[in-house]
Amino acid sequence: MSLDDAAAEAPEAKKKGGLVPTIAAVAIVTLAGAGGGWVIGSMIAPKDPAAEQAAAKKKEEAAAEAAGEKEGKGKKDAGLPKISTAANGVVALEPITTNLAYPSNSWIRLEVALAFNGPPELGLSEEIHQDILGYLRTVSLQQIEGPRGFQYLKDDIQERVDLRSQGKVSKVMFRTFVIE
Repeated sequence: MSLDDAAAEAPEAKKKGGLVPTIAAVAIVTLAGAGGGWVIGSMIAPKDPAAEQAAAKKKEEAAAEAAGEKEGKGKKDAGLPKISTAANGVVALEPITTNLAYPSNSWIRLEVALAFNGPPELGLSEEIHQDILGYLRTVSLQQIEGPRGFQYLKDDIQERVDLRSQGKVSKVMFRTFVIE
């Protein structure tokens, strides 16, 4: 065997064995990266003991409620708690349904809740309700089309509420928004 024959066989050997080791190396590096990410993620986001206690309490309450229902002592009005209460300073306004300025055959239905900085004022809430209703009657469909139009509508209503409440309302929360 001469040097020329040995040199010709060496590149062929490298070409045959190059693909399989490369795939194996990529698979090993991928698995090591995934395992390392999982370990780091579990170290960075430790379990919250308060959340675990709350979940355990909910399970106990659900079990007690189920046992009470079996005995005939179940609550008849058991349901989801209301988000808008005077205790948390949130007032849900009555639904606003009106037609738009243009086209006048288009209707809008809007439900909003007001988050007060202090104790809620029902008289002020009714004034804000009427102000929002009056504003919606001046809006055209083209003004509120798309995500940008909806954002402009939210900003305009927030600005009107800020002016009307003189800082007593911290946030306007949209609950439903339907255009027909």
